[in-house]
Amino acid sequence: MNDTTTATLAVVSAGVSAPSSTRLLADRIAQKALDALRASGVPATVTVIELGPIAVDIARSLVSGFPNMAVQDAIDKLAEADAIIASTPVYKAGISGLFKSFVDLIDNDLLIAKPVILAATGGSARHAMVVDEQMRPLFAFLRTLPLPTSLYAATEDWSSADLGKRIRRAATELAVLLRSGAPREIADDNWDGYQHQFGGNATRAEKVTADIDFDSDLMRLAAGGSVRHNRERPATPVPASDLDGTAPGPHRDGSSNDGVPNSYSDG
Repeated sequence: MNDTTTATLAVVSAGVSAPSSTRLLADRIAQKALDALRASGVPATVTVIELGPIAVDIARSLVSGFPNMAVQDAIDKLAEADAIIASTPVYKAGISGLFKSFVDLIDNDLLIAKPVILAATGGSARHAMVVDEQMRPLFAFLRTLPLPTSLYAATEDWSSADLGKRIRRAATELAVLLRSGAPREIADDNWDGYQHQFGGNATRAEKVTADIDFDSDLMRLAAGGSVRHNRERPATPVPASDLDGTAPGPHRDGSSNDGVPNSYSDG
């Protein structure tokens, strides 16, 4: 990412209360990420996706199997983002069902190689490992780049200076990764090697039949054809020693070069 490119950060917050500690944590992270990016010469903007107001739409989309307009708008924002800040409350030792339901509506290739800051809030420090035990595998499955520093804020953490230090560390990791251009390079160089959903929401997903290479070996096999062989199989070279009879092995008279008769000779 060069200095003239504007980075877009998408904040996904599954908080449902007003005010929401989950949203407050996401906002603090986003602000530090903006500061870190701008300090490194990368202009950036933030777009926010609040899942609470579209909770009913998410439920209906899960039942119907198709995202409705409100959910599609949220998915489009994710597709256009360069990085994600994902923030969820923790209920009964698990991430929010609302958060997981929204992720279930995302195409598997939507977030390939996008950096993600993982964050969660809860009423007790006992739930701190939920971020790494549940969110990290989830975003690894989506083939994102979860950043090394994950964030969890219990009630007592809000007045702690340590939370601010961890937020700065995560924001710096995000800025360094985006500044390097590595996420985009990973996606560009490996895009054809990933499995994609036809007509999906990923920005480079195949949308129409014109995008499909029907002449590929895979499509030819799917249509009942055969794989094309572009060149003849090379002949196996014969060692010169085999031609003059000096190489070890059986001769026509049943003997071998080492003087030991072959077990299958005719005597």
